[in-house]
Amino acid sequence: MEITSGIFKAAGNIYQNNKGSILRTIIYTIGHFAIAITVLMLVADVSFMIALTDAIVEPIANSVWYFILDKWWASKSKN
Repeated sequence: MEITSGIFKAAGNIYQNNKGSILRTIIYTIGHFAIAITVLMLVADVSFMIALTDAIVEPIANSVWYFILDKWWASKSKN
């Protein structure tokens, strides 16, 4: 029980310290899913399932990159 409590407390602290970046990252990711599916189906003429798979995997990697970039950018803007 103590480990679970510690995990939730740590997650809460991470959220409180980064909620602006996390919200922007989530919105970006949702938009990227929709755009990637649409583009792949229209341009590459792939099935919905293939487009969906690529649209999930690739934006997750991009979202991690965006979060790191946003945190770096925000740290440089404060100085």
